[in-house]
Amino acid sequence: MTAAQPVLTVVREIKAPPATVFAFFTEAERWLSWMGVDAELDPRPGGVFRMNVLGDGYASGHFVAVEPPSRISFTWGWEAEGSPVPPASSTVEITLEPTPTGTEVRLAHHGLPLEMFGVHQGGWEHFLERLAIRATGGDPGPDPMVVMPT
Repeated sequence: MTAAQPVLTVVREIKAPPATVFAFFTEAERWLSWMGVDAELDPRPGGVFRMNVLGDGYASGHFVAVEPPSRISFTWGWEAEGSPVPPASSTVEITLEPTPTGTEVRLAHHGLPLEMFGVHQGGWEHFLERLAIRATGGDPGPDPMVVMPT
């Protein structure tokens, strides 16, 4: 019997309704306003998910579930040769629960190698903070994590 693989979980309260938050995960222009520099999104089960997150390479996979306005799930992995998280090798599941002041966003990243938890947790926390600003009409400003390719 094998032990269950740990799941990276990040929870963030956003002061916007679930339908508003959901749109920031399904519309490329909105998504790019808080995360990434280029994206190809086809938000339907089996549709393409491909995003240049920091300007130095693409994460890719496909959408698994799209259930407005409460749940979205997609596979995830990096296209870089030799990546410990190859394309579509892990799954990101986002659930949106209404709260009295907005939405609880629960992001669960399944299938990550343990050695990749730290970098992915830091990234998801950073980007959900930017989403919290953007989804309420604010401007998170230029992303300091973006790498400008030379």
